[in-house]
Amino acid sequence: MSVLEGLVFVQTPGCVLIWTVLLLLLLYFLSSRQGFHVHHKEPPGPRGLPLLGNLLQLDLNRPHNTLIEFSKTYGSVFTVYFGPKKAVVLAGYKTVKQALVDHADEFGDRYISCVSEDINHQHGILASNGDNWKEMRRFALSNLRNYGMGKRTAEDKILEECHYLIEVFENHKGQPFDTSKPMNLAVSNIISSIVFGSRFEYSDPQFKKMVKRSNESMRIMGTASMQLYNCFPWMGRWTKNRKLLKNNFEVQYNHFRGLIRQLKISLNPEMCRCLIDSFLIRKQKDEDSCVTDPLYHEMNLITVVGNLFAAGTDTTGASLRWALLFMAKYPQIQAQVQEELRRETGSRQVRVEDRKKLPFTDAVIHETQRLASILPVALPHVTTQDVNFQGFFIRKGTTVYPLLTSVLHDDNEWETPSTFNPAHFLDKQGRFVKRDAFMPFSAGRRACPGEGLARMELFLFFTSLLQRFRFTPPPGVTEEELDLTPAVGFTLNPSLHQLCAVSYV
Repeated sequence: MSVLEGLVFVQTPGCVLIWTVLLLLLLYFLSSRQGFHVHHKEPPGPRGLPLLGNLLQLDLNRPHNTLIEFSKTYGSVFTVYFGPKKAVVLAGYKTVKQALVDHADEFGDRYISCVSEDINHQHGILASNGDNWKEMRRFALSNLRNYGMGKRTAEDKILEECHYLIEVFENHKGQPFDTSKPMNLAVSNIISSIVFGSRFEYSDPQFKKMVKRSNESMRIMGTASMQLYNCFPWMGRWTKNRKLLKNNFEVQYNHFRGLIRQLKISLNPEMCRCLIDSFLIRKQKDEDSCVTDPLYHEMNLITVVGNLFAAGTDTTGASLRWALLFMAKYPQIQAQVQEELRRETGSRQVRVEDRKKLPFTDAVIHETQRLASILPVALPHVTTQDVNFQGFFIRKGTTVYPLLTSVLHDDNEWETPSTFNPAHFLDKQGRFVKRDAFMPFSAGRRACPGEGLARMELFLFFTSLLQRFRFTPPPGVTEEELDLTPAVGFTLNPSLHQLCAVSYV
């Protein structure tokens, strides 16, 4: 082809359109990155590529690791481009606390990602804003408290579940087994008793499927393909994991609908049994009062149930699995926990009121949450207005990622941030001390509403198991060989492993 023919080819209408679109995209990228408002000092960040941004620099299966490295170069407030989408990352305790607590209004809204939109459609608690979020969060908090969070009723439910879980562990007779399934089923039964009004048998096939779908969905949401889908929504139709995730939630929500219908049949407004009852009664009142644009509708109910079930199963179950893995990894610490339990409570059942008598045990639980950092990056926020923050200008509508693992591993706050060290939560006299930088449940307006329940579960499950069992690696595996590398997922679960629960009572 001659040069002249090549020029004619380039100038055909189709090619002109393509080149025009590419030029406009390039100009948009450059303008959004560098801005025409040169008088504003925006957060620095790594140089990226047009359209791709910093994707080629990120470990998409574990993006928090790359973001930690970026923070060492660019500081505690920096810019990253997830494809063409600009985001600001907050790192370190002081910065995250200042944004989420001291500037709660400016950083308080939720960024709705493509994955969140697919699943929640801006209903429920986790992925909604405005009046819907305020009302659903208020409702959830109120009912979590009404049905036991922080009360003796919840404590009794947890202790009952501890007995069922201990039976499962005893059935393995000291032989190696995977702790994930029984642990997740036990923890899930606590939130189930509050949401649905009753626990499920571990042998119930529908219950096992509910828990499996929830855990699998958390894993899928943390995969590289889902990160790319959030950056480039048009990839959705070709993304296998997106189809799996949507199918999981459709099946899960349909199952919830069936459970809700069963509860509705026997609903008695004079005797609320669970959170779903409370929602249905409020929904009926709004309908009777002809409330315009009611927030108490079926999709909000199903999404709230889904939010609480997922959050109440995955994170607490993962924390307890990490705790047992750490005990097997560090037998001398396990021995100290068990000696304290024998000294302070003997063989009787540990209760929440014993926490003050068990400072070392409490410190071990807190250190587990700190080092494991189950939720390394908080669900993304979005700025509600232009913000001047730590000398930088952040525009309204900017996506913000609080890097929680940078808080829990902040070397300005923790003496040995990369080591399992219960002394982080003990004073020189061995008394338990709170640490401001302990932020596993996030902070501010968007902090986890179930924190009180999770703390109670962690304490009672952990102490009940440590009273009955000594946890060791499988035969032929040394403590040093136990792998502490987390599995890929939205939350950081331990990698697949087995432990022995050796009864010593």
